[in-house]
Amino acid sequence: MKNVLVTGCSSGIGYCVAKGLQARGYRVFATARKQEDIQRLESEGLQVIELDLASSESVNDAANELMLRTSNELYAVFHNGAYGQPGAVEDLSRTCLEKQFAANVFGWIELNNRLMPLFRQNNTGRIIFNSSILGIVSLAYRGAYNASKYAIEGFADTLRQELFDTNIQVSLIEPGPIESRFRANALQALHDNIDIETSFHKQRYQTEIQRLSKQEAVVPFTLPPEAVLKKIIHALESKRAKPRYLVTVPSHLFSRLKCLLPIRWFDKLLVRISKSGSKQDKTL
Repeated sequence: MKNVLVTGCSSGIGYCVAKGLQARGYRVFATARKQEDIQRLESEGLQVIELDLASSESVNDAANELMLRTSNELYAVFHNGAYGQPGAVEDLSRTCLEKQFAANVFGWIELNNRLMPLFRQNNTGRIIFNSSILGIVSLAYRGAYNASKYAIEGFADTLRQELFDTNIQVSLIEPGPIESRFRANALQALHDNIDIETSFHKQRYQTEIQRLSKQEAVVPFTLPPEAVLKKIIHALESKRAKPRYLVTVPSHLFSRLKCLLPIRWFDKLLVRISKSGSKQDKTL
């Protein structure tokens, strides 16, 4: 039975992947930050490790616990736990950006570095990063999240080159719109970290609040998290995992348009998409 670590399993993609891999016969170690989520996941039969990716101490404690519980045997890790920080770039404080990168980037890389000796001891394994189409193209008012995903793309591409002569394979998952609690968490981050009332973008933030408050998925081509699970299974079980897995029609479309269109044309298209947020949810 192969050991797999999946981070960010309280809901959405992480939860789906953890449960799906467990059903497939993997020995899954799921992580969550809140005690109520840990207890719920354990009640469902998952092995759970407490992990707050924004805390270096928590990352090290989680890595040590994983090593103990697996006897230093690890086949794969799916880096997934993250949140989206909305806001215009000019409204993003240093503290706000540090929070975004602590959870979405620094914690991932620190955890991965702690796990690398486990992969190297057997010269085999799979390292999978859950990025986003927003790690390939950028949308307005998502600058912090865009930047965090661009950073993960850069780290993953570099790591793949550094492991080129090994049997340790690195993949990026790049979802578009997926059913999850992403919008609800982003709405909370907007209220917590952006001074909406004094911002030049106050009116636009009202539109963002309406968009993020919607419960239903209204973007065309939104898929359930099982679409990501399918890609994860391929990355884990194929002889040669793909460096990138695009998920959903928008991911395929925008990645191609970025290569085909002149930059100013592409910017104009993305600006129009961002401005249409009051009519339909364009979260990717």
